[in-house]
Amino acid sequence: MQIKKHTKKSIRDQVRVIIFGTETRAGKLFDLALLWLILFSVIVVIVESIPKVHASFFSFFYVLEWIFTIIFTLEYVARIWSSAKPIRYVFSLWGIVDLLSIMPTLIGIFISGYHYLLVVRIFRLLRIFRVLKLVRYNKEAQVLISSLRSSAYKISIFLFFVLMIVILLGTMMYVIEGGQNGFDSIPQSIYWAIVTLTTVGFGDIVPQTVIGKMLSSVAMILGYAIIAVPTGIVTVDLVRAQGLNKKCETCNFINPENAKFCSSCGDKFSDDVETEKGTNTAV
Repeated sequence: MQIKKHTKKSIRDQVRVIIFGTETRAGKLFDLALLWLILFSVIVVIVESIPKVHASFFSFFYVLEWIFTIIFTLEYVARIWSSAKPIRYVFSLWGIVDLLSIMPTLIGIFISGYHYLLVVRIFRLLRIFRVLKLVRYNKEAQVLISSLRSSAYKISIFLFFVLMIVILLGTMMYVIEGGQNGFDSIPQSIYWAIVTLTTVGFGDIVPQTVIGKMLSSVAMILGYAIIAVPTGIVTVDLVRAQGLNKKCETCNFINPENAKFCSSCGDKFSDDVETEKGTNTAV
């Protein structure tokens, strides 16, 4: 019995290394195969949305989608089974993304009938979430996510400042132009301020008075400065994130070289544990 338990545990460990790790040849081949499957499945979803193609090859796409769903379901179950902390994986960002990528097809089993056809098609559009699975296998994407996380506080403060400017500009334009020129409420004027400040310029609402045009010009010029600020914030943190090169064995998150704990899951790095053991032994 003990031998059987040891065998099962060793198989589970091997599967964990293949699925969650990229250091081994088997792990790299698994990630590469999964990448191509994800890309192909996303392309199938996009092509299937074309009405003529969908009507002509409905059966082909139906069978193909079930093949993808079965493969991704087996992958999802294998990740839960082999994970060191299954519950943490299930409720993690990638666990939710993995579940969303297979749910639409499975929902189609339980929801049937002509009246529910539209609902099923809407749920099936969630299959596009599979494209998010690509980020897991891209180190550069993980570096970008790390930089966005580190600059989230500064960006949130900046967005709050932009919100105040938008409310101020919208209120001023409401007072200057009034309802006769399309600015019939403060929310409508705030909408104009957002469109102008982001340099989109739909043109559905435009100022007619001289003062209103002057204020609009200020908003346009201010828009260029507002666009540049978050770019600079993210760029600085992105440069800092280039030094992130310690990978967590549990969740594959990229951390700083001198980190002792993972910033994502909180697990302690194995090299730090070994160092502490060595220190205690020496003492």
